[in-house]
Amino acid sequence: MGKTTYRDAGVDIDAGEALVEKIKPMVRSTTRVEQMGGIGGFAGMITLPGGYKKPVIVAGCDGVGTKVLIAKKMQSHKTIGIDLVAMCVNDIMVCGAEPLFFLDYYACGSLDPDAAADVVAGIAEGCQRAGCSLLGGETAEMPGLYDNDEYDMAGFGVGVVDMESIIDGTGVKHPDAVVGIQSSGLHSNGFSLIRKVLLDDAGLSLDSELPELGRKLGDELLEPTIIYYKAVRQVIKLLDVKAIANITGGGMPGNIHRTIPAGLGVSIHSGSWDVHPVFTLIQKLGEIGESEMRRTFNMGIGMTLVVKPDQVDEAVDILASHDLKAWRIGTVIEKSSKKDRVVFE
Repeated sequence: MGKTTYRDAGVDIDAGEALVEKIKPMVRSTTRVEQMGGIGGFAGMITLPGGYKKPVIVAGCDGVGTKVLIAKKMQSHKTIGIDLVAMCVNDIMVCGAEPLFFLDYYACGSLDPDAAADVVAGIAEGCQRAGCSLLGGETAEMPGLYDNDEYDMAGFGVGVVDMESIIDGTGVKHPDAVVGIQSSGLHSNGFSLIRKVLLDDAGLSLDSELPELGRKLGDELLEPTIIYYKAVRQVIKLLDVKAIANITGGGMPGNIHRTIPAGLGVSIHSGSWDVHPVFTLIQKLGEIGESEMRRTFNMGIGMTLVVKPDQVDEAVDILASHDLKAWRIGTVIEKSSKKDRVVFE
């Protein structure tokens, strides 16, 4: 009998099996009717939902960046999985796709089944909010690449849309209206700058109760990203939504123009929506310029829709019925220059 085991090298197979048992009910809670089989196979299987004439598969992958370091410092892992799902689902839905299933990848130095189960619980909650199945995933212990208490994640979302129903911005024209939907705060972007400004330079503690925020700084930073699919789906069903933009890295300047045809731009009406106080705090403490803030953070707008001007009020009302604030924040304009296609006025 040999004396050296895989566990001696830092990989605990028993911990992995314990994690699988913990997450089985979480995964089952996300099951769609199209799903085939259950957890434990080598691959997940799912059929396409009915009702699609010419289905097009839509896929995207993303992570949560260095927001995971805040979860680690707070020893609070129950919401970071919601962010992971949101970052993927909010991307694939901008073309009108229905989220179908989600896959996750969890890598760590030494597997803590309780912490990993909390992460998966958040992923399952995100899948429920998006209406998609948590179809499968991978957990990898990689001692030597990660420290024992470190972990990172990646997510993969897949959806489906009818070819004739794809939203790609081709119908956008002047003077269509831009509707901005509230964010829940920082979402999952800009955390390297956030940590530098608030934690490193300003020396704030994650346990600090900040009057500007009305709660602990750590709780604010971990506020999960909104998953917009179910609310926006209703807007799409009832109105003529011509373009959708997910406001993530790059902010409004870096994302809205990706959905607008050449020869057009967008004029954003500054002051037309509620800016979350966390952005004001970061800008003040970091002495950050307005343009840098706009291209790093969502500034209170997590997603934008382009609709006809006479449909703005109805869009706002539909979103309000899903407990989401929304405002008319801009107008599509004619703009021949390829530079600065999103202007703030």
